[in-house]
Parts: sequence; structure tokens; C-alpha cells
Amino acid sequence: MVNRMSPTDTEQKKTIQKEMTLNMGPHHPSTHGVLRLVLDLQGETVVGVDPRPGYLHRGIEKWMESRTYHQIIPITDRLEYISCMTNNVGWVVAVEKLGGITVPERAQFIRTITAELGRLSAHLIWLGSSVIDLGAMTPFFFVSKEREFVLDLLEMASGARQTVSYARIGGVRNDVPRDFIDKCREFTALFPKRIDDYETLIRNNRIFMQRTVGIGVMTAEEAINYGLTGATLRGSGVNYDLRKVDPYAAYDKVDFDVPLGKNGDVYDRYLCRMEEMRQSNRIIQQCLDMMQPGPVVCEDARYAVPEKMSVMNSMQSLAHQFVLMSKWVPMPKGEVYVATEGAKGELGFFIVSDGSGRPYRVKIRAPSYVNLSAIPKMVTGHMVSDVIACIGTIDIVLGECDR
Repeated sequence: MVNRMSPTDTEQKKTIQKEMTLNMGPHHPSTHGVLRLVLDLQGETVVGVDPRPGYLHRGIEKWMESRTYHQIIPITDRLEYISCMTNNVGWVVAVEKLGGITVPERAQFIRTITAELGRLSAHLIWLGSSVIDLGAMTPFFFVSKEREFVLDLLEMASGARQTVSYARIGGVRNDVPRDFIDKCREFTALFPKRIDDYETLIRNNRIFMQRTVGIGVMTAEEAINYGLTGATLRGSGVNYDLRKVDPYAAYDKVDFDVPLGKNGDVYDRYLCRMEEMRQSNRIIQQCLDMMQPGPVVCEDARYAVPEKMSVMNSMQSLAHQFVLMSKWVPMPKGEVYVATEGAKGELGFFIVSDGSGRPYRVKIRAPSYVNLSAIPKMVTGHMVSDVIACIGTIDIVLGECDR
């Protein structure tokens, strides 16, 4: 005899299928910043996601429009603040294209070396933080040691460890010391063995593979349609790297491979970034071998900031620096869009010039912001725990999402 007071099977099924809304973030440590995700759940299965950035908004683009072209360089450090040098290079390359400015060859090699060091710093932070999100703590301590070496190299070149502001319109701020070259060679000789150590800990670990293989799959067509770039795109097998497609700095003078994935899942994106670190190391080695003595800033006095020693000893140089930093010179009227390969993907700067010493409009194409749009596609149908893996695999930085 059926007990009328107990729920029937149909009622129990309806209860189980009832959706629940859960807020993840903006203070959740695994959202890699102040990102809020509104999850629609059936049990622990994700049936819908609404990413809501904007909790770190700083209005950087409007801020740039009130500064001279040189004064904007430190602002770019505050975008993707893990690999600041790639941001610096992206900005100055755009301004140089707008003004038709030629950069000396040695400065191009130095830019390439420091940009790749910044990429290594970003990838090491990605590796340590994303695997610690999945429960593996030991690799974080391993990668911290090599990242410290990278930051020491950046400090030798620029005087700063993270927000370097090292690139200059027409070149770089100063030449690198001889010790930098020696230490850089020491690092590039050591680093491949360290990558092997990381892979020994992670690559074939059965728990790591269960958390990443087949999770967050994006086909090549889907990745292109979502506008994904960087390793998030290349993990789906799309061969698109701006260092190859539209070379800048010294990338047209070095040889390197573009690693590609096959399945477009979290594991493939992991493999791509690991191989990218090997290729960055290879690029740095080639630049060190090919770099010759020479000037590190263009000779055009309209754009070249005087050397520090000259500024300290010459009234003319001091006045020249003051004009460049505070007023700048009129730039040609027009508009330009230049994209470079940042650590997270395509970093683009669109500049509209009205002929004054400040940009009339600036628009930044931030890779983290665009890549974040793929989160709903990646996680729908997976478990709540897989959301964490998918956030880590696109390697977002909220500084450039909420620009």
C-alpha cells in the first residue's frame, strides 16, 4: 500500500532536477582575481554560466587619453601585470607605426629577450597557480624558484622586477649590462632541465589527467568563432601566433616552433604552454647569439629620450627630457591598430591621433577579456570542480579584463 504522506518517485525526480544558482567569486581564490561567475546547477552539474567581470574596473583607456604617449608606458604595466614587458612592447610598437619611427636593431633584440622573459614569468605563474587550484602544491614551489631568476634578470635590465616600464618609443630605456648577458645565458642553459622536472611531476599524473583530459573542449571552429587567441586558441589546433603571422621586434630573425594541440581540452592547452616555454627559451638563446653592439634608441631627437647620465649633466638634455615627458611632440593625424602576441594572446592597441601630443582615443583589445567569453561553452555539462580547471586553462588576469 502506497504511503500518501511520502513523496512519490516523480516528485523526488522533480526535486533532483531543480536548478540552483550559485555565486563563485568575486572573492574566490580560484577565479584568479575579482571575477564573479553565476553558476546554474543541477546537483553538481553546471547547466549555465554567466561571467560577470567589472569589480576591478579602473578606466585605463580614458586615463591614457589624458596622458602623453610616453606617460602611457607605465600605465600599460598595470594591464597584464605578470608579463609587463609584453604590454610595453605592444604599446610602443603601435606608436612607432603611427609616427613612422625606426628602432635600432640592438633595441629590437633587447625587446625580444625581455618580452620572452616576461612570457616565461607569466607561464610559470600560470603553471604554479593552475595546478595548485587542482590540488597539486609541490609544482608551485618548483616554478617559484625559476620565476625568481627571471625577475632578477628583468631587474638587472630595467631596475624593476615586475612593473618594468622598460621599453621606450624608439627603443629601450637603457642598454643591458654585461652581467645580464652572462646571467641570461646561465638561465637558458638551466631552464630546459627545470621544465623536464615540472613535467615529471605533472604530465602523466593520473589525478591531473582525470581533471584535465576531455574537460573544457573547444573545437578549432568554436575557438575561432569565440575570438580566442594565444595558447587557448592554439590548444584547439589553430596555427595562429602573431610572432609568426605579423612579426615585430626581432621575431623575424629567430627560428621557433608554434606548439599546437589536437583535442582542444584543458590538457592540450597545458601541453601548448609547456612547449611555449621551451620555445621562448630557444628564442632568447638565439637573440643572445645574434645581438651586436649598437645604439638602443633611435637618433631622431623628436622622439628619443636622452640618456640618464646626459640628463644629469646637461641642461639641454634635461629640458629636452622635460618636453618629451610632459608635452610630447605632435604626432601625425590618423588611426592605427597594432596587435602583438602577449602571454595570454593577442594584445591590440587601437590609437586615434588628432595631431596633438596625446592620443585622442585609445582602445585596448585585451586577450584575457575575450578568452573569458569561452567559459560558458567550456564548462556547461561539467561539474563545479571543472569550472576551476577551465578558469586556470585560459590563464586570465583581471587587470586587463577590467581595464
